[in-house]
Amino acid sequence: MLKSREGQKVPQVTFPIRANDEWQNITSEALFNGKTVVLFALPGAFTPTCSSTHLPGYTELAGVFKEYGIDSVICLAVNDPFVMETWKAAQNAEGIYFLPDGNGEFTQGMGMLVDKSAIGLGKRSWRYSMLVKDSMIEKMFIEPEEPGDPFQVSDADTMLKYINPKAKPPPRITLFCKPACPHCARARKLLDDKGLRFEEIELGSRGVSYSSLQAVTGRGTTPQVYIDGQHIGGADELASWLAK
Repeated sequence: MLKSREGQKVPQVTFPIRANDEWQNITSEALFNGKTVVLFALPGAFTPTCSSTHLPGYTELAGVFKEYGIDSVICLAVNDPFVMETWKAAQNAEGIYFLPDGNGEFTQGMGMLVDKSAIGLGKRSWRYSMLVKDSMIEKMFIEPEEPGDPFQVSDADTMLKYINPKAKPPPRITLFCKPACPHCARARKLLDDKGLRFEEIELGSRGVSYSSLQAVTGRGTTPQVYIDGQHIGGADELASWLAK
């Protein structure tokens, strides 16, 4: 049974990492002592839920966590440093510190090392998140021990609500665009000028086509912007929305 370690110190571990194309070591003390840290742990880089939901949620809120006194947001997985570095680049995960627990020592010390050999993954971390203050674990959100890959409580929104129940996350914005589209460039600039993060879905990449655009938006022109699930429209409509 996976048990909470609230009220206890984080395991004292030395992590071999890669920095500036060199091997270096970083300790638990360096990561947690004198700091307020949000750490979320997941089964593996490039795996479906981790890539589509868990990590993007924390990337989206990294700036908000900083506003509420969080010194760093750490993503931990039982993967080697090369995999974690490549995954970070692929996800464009700004504001997140990727911590490779390649030997599983930290995860084992947390009591969160689980055996996923049945699906060929070997020893991995269970999915959880925690708030750590000066190396002391204040709060843990541990996913229920259910078959499959439960993802119910370790998300970024749940952690943010714990830190500040009144905190309001930034709007979730999706921009459908196409290459060399001046109106798309205008929409990007409007969002960038407001300091708003957005997801960009480009026609012609990763199998996204005009058929995909019409199926989702009901429109055949770009850009098409969605904010918090609401269809805003093109660049002109976006400018009007931002002006309000």
